Amino acid sequence: MSSVERSWALGDRPLFAEPKPTCNLDRPNIEKFLDYSRSFYDSGPYANAHLCRQLEQRLAQFHDVKHVIAVTSGFWAHVLAMAAAALPERREVIAPAFGYRRTDDMIAWAGYVPHFCDIDPKTLSISVDTIKPALGEQTALILAPHPMVNCCDADEIEEFGRLHGIPVVFDSVEAAYRKCHNRRIGGFGAAEAFSMHSPKLLNSFEGGYITTNDGKLAAELRRMRDVRLAGNRAVGRAAALNAHLSEMHAAMALASLDGVEEQIPAHRRKYDLYAAGLQTLEGLQLIEHKPRYRPDYRLIVVSVSEPWPLSRDETLRLLEAENVLARPYYYPLTQKTVEYPRICPPLPVTAAVAGSHIVLPSGAHVSEEDVKKIIEVLSRIGRKGSALRLRRY
Repeated sequence: MSSVERSWALGDRPLFAEPKPTCNLDRPNIEKFLDYSRSFYDSGPYANAHLCRQLEQRLAQFHDVKHVIAVTSGFWAHVLAMAAAALPERREVIAPAFGYRRTDDMIAWAGYVPHFCDIDPKTLSISVDTIKPALGEQTALILAPHPMVNCCDADEIEEFGRLHGIPVVFDSVEAAYRKCHNRRIGGFGAAEAFSMHSPKLLNSFEGGYITTNDGKLAAELRRMRDVRLAGNRAVGRAAALNAHLSEMHAAMALASLDGVEEQIPAHRRKYDLYAAGLQTLEGLQLIEHKPRYRPDYRLIVVSVSEPWPLSRDETLRLLEAENVLARPYYYPLTQKTVEYPRICPPLPVTAAVAGSHIVLPSGAHVSEEDVKKIIEVLSRIGRKGSALRLRRY
């Protein structure tokens, strides 16, 4: 926006001098990080050494699973998990089109063809009912992401895969802290993939890991992490891969894991402020974190509908002008241009909800006072909405 447009809209200056992100960006205790770091600095090995093994053991306890394989990123956690678990004689991986922007890239890197399915409109996630239309003789694996808020029906999807002889890998990037059906996230399906990128609950600067209770699969994953990516037939890329997590990243992850419980009360307080403030704004509906899933309350997702006076994207543009860096809740991957084969059937629910959800700022760089200000600017947008719509940005 220009200065004239700003003055006409909501004020002469942005509400925040510093942008307020949706990312967590929690920094663990620096002394803990340095204490862990000194051990690898003094010992010499920089990768696949005792800090990485310690992290894997700690994460196995955290998720109540038998095996954890730490890797360089959440992206490669997904690629390795799919490549190791998928049925090699088949070619398609079922996944929702409404999700992480590189889901189809990960599937292609694993050597398979993305076959998009729809989502449940109530949970915004994959379900057995949305998987069924995509299931076929070429289905090699189901990739089931948990939504930003709450969980997909992991028990039902796991059982569906078992009945049909199809492996299931859960994308649990946003669900590391949660429980589903009184089971810790981490032990469902053939494997689960996680990210420790700085926006996530656990921050290792960059990194990821895979959880599984299958010893044979865990051994294969370690071999693939160390030597090569198996099953990469479809894309014809080189199979060499070194996906070891470095000791520096493991040190950061261990320090983050030490303080993870301390994050939850702060996230909860900000979530409660959003819940109270949004109740007064007609047309903005907070997606509730349900206690039965043991939420971390980190992500704030809001649906936009009538009688809210502006579209989702118009609202986002106004918020961005205030340095409120809200963002869309994913874009449909069917709109993305790629150079590899994909299967993109009509997805009516995805199309219907694609323009109606916002992720609001939260995390370590957003204070409770910031949340109150964000509620106030949303209230002003709601009051001025019909006038604001007269102008294009």
